[in-house]
Amino acid sequence: MTKIHDLSVQKPNGDEISLEPYKGNVLVIVNTATKCGLAPQFKELEALHQKYKDQGVSVLGFPSNQFMNQEPVEDDKMEEACEINFGVTFPLFKKINVNGKDAHPLYKHLKAEQKGMLSSEIKWNFTKFLVDQQGNVVKRYSPQTSPIKIETEIDELLGL
Repeated sequence: MTKIHDLSVQKPNGDEISLEPYKGNVLVIVNTATKCGLAPQFKELEALHQKYKDQGVSVLGFPSNQFMNQEPVEDDKMEEACEINFGVTFPLFKKINVNGKDAHPLYKHLKAEQKGMLSSEIKWNFTKFLVDQQGNVVKRYSPQTSPIKIETEIDELLGL
C-alpha cells in the first residue's frame, strides 16, 4: 500500500526529491496560488509552520495553475514571490496539476485516500490535507477552511 513517504516531488528547480525525509512528521499539504482570493491563507499556513516546525510538523505547498490561471508565477520565482508577498518560509515545490489525467501522483494518492464532498477532484486552490507521522492521509479540508482551524487535529496527532 502506497504511503506519502513512498512518493517523490520536484523542487522549483526541477530536482526530484523523495518525501521519505518527512517520515515521522505530521504534514499539511496544500495546493496554492498567489493570485487566488484565498491567498491570505499563506499567512495562516506560515503561522502553523512557525508554531509547529520544531515539533515535527511540516507545511508543504504545491502551486497549481489549474483554477482560472491564478498561479502565473514561474517556478524559479515562486519561493521569492511568496516570501516577499506573504512571508512564506515553508517549502514550496514545482508547479503541478492536481486534477485530470496529468495530475501529480501525490495528488492522485491524496484524493484516493480522502475524497471530497461530491467527488475526489480538487475543487479550488488551498484544499488542505492532513497526513499523520506514518504517512496516512487522515483528513481533507475545503479551500475555505482556515488553516488555523486545523490546529486541533495537529495537536491530537502530536499527542498535545
